[in-house]
Amino acid sequence: MLGKAMLTGLVAAMLAGGAALPVAAQEATDIFGNKIVSGKELAKLIEAAQAHPLGAKENPVRADMPGGQRAYLNRLRCADGKRPTYARVGNFGLGVYQRIIDGYEVLCEGSTPAKSMIYMDMYHPGHKEPAAVPGFTIEPA
Repeated sequence: MLGKAMLTGLVAAMLAGGAALPVAAQEATDIFGNKIVSGKELAKLIEAAQAHPLGAKENPVRADMPGGQRAYLNRLRCADGKRPTYARVGNFGLGVYQRIIDGYEVLCEGSTPAKSMIYMDMYHPGHKEPAAVPGFTIEPA
């Protein structure tokens, strides 16, 4: 019979090498245990989302964590060329990429669009969205 310490070490060694895990259990997951969508699966989801305007719930702006969301919003410009103000409203449940999406109220005081809601998905490491949501222009990243 194996002692607890020996069994713990054996399990840790097997997990580190992945040898004892079934293929399904080896899928990449985030800190919440949700599957990380990538590769061809992500490409299909992006293609389907593009049937909707960028920034809609069905096509959230992809960003790299909260800092990436703010960086994207800071690059947006209203019709008058000025930077809009924005505030996070909250999260709006799972989006098309199976991650929680955030909604930001975006205001262009004295310009257009006067008020917008932009939905964002912050779980896309390294992604910097090059396109502007409808009604805005965007500065290069």
